[in-house]
Amino acid sequence: MAGQSDSELSLFSAEELEFTAEDEIVEIVPNLKMPPLNLISGDFGPFTPQIVTKVPLWLAVALKKRGKCSICPPQWMSLEKLTQVLEAERDSQEMSEQLPFHYVEISRLLFEHARDNIPDVYMVRSLIEDIRDVRFHKVETDLEAFSGRTIAVKIKNLSAMEVNIVRPFIGRALQAFYKHDSPELIPDPERVSDNRPQVVNNAPRATSKITFQVTCHIES
Repeated sequence: MAGQSDSELSLFSAEELEFTAEDEIVEIVPNLKMPPLNLISGDFGPFTPQIVTKVPLWLAVALKKRGKCSICPPQWMSLEKLTQVLEAERDSQEMSEQLPFHYVEISRLLFEHARDNIPDVYMVRSLIEDIRDVRFHKVETDLEAFSGRTIAVKIKNLSAMEVNIVRPFIGRALQAFYKHDSPELIPDPERVSDNRPQVVNNAPRATSKITFQVTCHIES
């Protein structure tokens, strides 16, 4: 399951998630002098050589492609920080809140466009892949507890990619349990023989309403 996305279950493609993640703010070190850019999302700059500047990730990638800057990896992408996160993920069944909401998309974009700016890039990539695998294993373990009596699911601190894969599956599974436990909600072809309005039974049922909640921790 880790690192894979079923098109029938996912809400967005990997490219669409990356598009959303490109609005995250990162730091760059320009090698050109340029006045501020007045964009719809805000004003960024001025740009002065060797002076750290904060810009959206999409702008950082665009400047990097043109050789106009280097991109500073986020603090959470350091070997020390990722090692701590991996240990925390392995030591607890709870999801760590030390990673940003778009950590998968941000790291993938930086590996593709700014790998020369990331110290120990191969170790960093390996640690992020290990973290993803551990987190998905914990999600799979939680899903094994599903049964016909499950009426609500709460998973804290999922990332955007994890929510994208897990939420549709959980929602459909809970709806399936609900329908099996409440057969009166499923139309009977033999009873619905004409187009006349059907009488709706509004009497309260014992079956609880299914809810689904995902709580995500977002870091700037």
